Amino acid sequence: MTQWTYICKIEDIPALGARRVARAQGLEVAVFRTADDEVFALLDRCPHKGGPLSQGMVFGKSVACPLHNWTIGLCNGQAAAPDEGCTPHFQVKLEDGAVYLDADELARHALTETRPLAGPALRCA
Repeated sequence: MTQWTYICKIEDIPALGARRVARAQGLEVAVFRTADDEVFALLDRCPHKGGPLSQGMVFGKSVACPLHNWTIGLCNGQAAAPDEGCTPHFQVKLEDGAVYLDADELARHALTETRPLAGPALRCA
């Protein structure tokens, strides 16, 4: 039986926006709200260069990565063609205006994903 963790009220997530959920281990989870008040959750990391999807633009059932404008499906984390890649998604439950995530997934899912480190800065002469 799934144990659900309360995250917030749906009104706490901006329409066509996201809210980040910190975890004890691993990267944050981004919880997205569509114009139709559907709620989805993805690891807050684009499969391309690790951009924070929570800062992207939500349109339809997709989010555009703020770094390179890749389109990522909110239902499954899959990049839209011609791009390739996938970011982990998480189960969400919306009940009486409250948003819940699967407690086991929060604790165990996608813990090894990391953000890329920035390269060294160039020195000016």
